[in-house]
Amino acid sequence: MGCDPADFEDFVRRYQDMVYTTAARLLGRGPDAEDVSQEAFLKAYQRFEALRESPGAGAWLRTVATNLSLNHLSRHRNRWKLFSQMTEEDSAGIEGSLREPGPESDAGAVEPEALQEALLALPDRQRVPLALFHFEDMPYEAIAARLGVSLGKVKTDIFRGRLALKALLGEGEA
Repeated sequence: MGCDPADFEDFVRRYQDMVYTTAARLLGRGPDAEDVSQEAFLKAYQRFEALRESPGAGAWLRTVATNLSLNHLSRHRNRWKLFSQMTEEDSAGIEGSLREPGPESDAGAVEPEALQEALLALPDRQRVPLALFHFEDMPYEAIAARLGVSLGKVKTDIFRGRLALKALLGEGEA
């Protein structure tokens, strides 16, 4: 490719935190998020001429990082076994509570770092749909389709993830 390495290095510096954070929210911190970040920038390098001056480069990278993260999780399906183990009873009676504001919306007293740490402490089955809903603005239906699970499962896991976040952040105690 005919791109200047210094230009691409600046591009990476500009977006590396956002790409890593996107991957880490879905995969947790560590080598998996780092691998996904590197793969996202490899794809960006392949399209650098078009992305170099594009105002949509950040959004494109976020989408690529999200898709690569979800693909990574799909390749490791054993992490998703619990999605198929929910019964109808598990989701009964929670529909009205799903739209309650989560800890993210009243996080005025919660530091972003504390919220991020609590989010990373959640199990994959709660963290992934919660991150897709709140940080990637995906609707429930799109999350269900992307993860290959029922709509009720997505709603249940987001609900339970919110409760777990409240508990982790010390807001669940009355």
